[in-house]
Amino acid sequence: MITATQMVGRLVAATLISASVAAGAFAQSVSFVEPADGAVVSSPFKVKFAVSGMDVKPAGEIVAKSGHHHLLINAEPVKAGESVPFDATHLHFGKGQTETDVTLPPGAYTLTMQFANGAHQSYGPEMSKTIKVTVK
Repeated sequence: MITATQMVGRLVAATLISASVAAGAFAQSVSFVEPADGAVVSSPFKVKFAVSGMDVKPAGEIVAKSGHHHLLINAEPVKAGESVPFDATHLHFGKGQTETDVTLPPGAYTLTMQFANGAHQSYGPEMSKTIKVTVK
């Protein structure tokens, strides 16, 4: 038999879990470890990627809740389900890399990290993060 105290404890725990889920505590997201948004950097500069709620896997095989990073230079996030282009402004990290050195001429840049599945199909703007940097 469950006591009243145990029942209250279980209800409180269930409420906290529900609130955490509703608040996105278990949400999937990407972020830049470095550089920071608004950073002034010298070229080449280190870019480090992070992802939560998904696994980083090399391109090729499509595995649920996994993918790899792409760095978009002065480009918008890619719509969900669309393939990330293969060009000079869409850098692919299909080996599962989580950091790189980027060489850019002096100027202001928008960098967007885009996470995509093993076939380079974007998870959409929800799995992207955009920052601005200035290369001196």
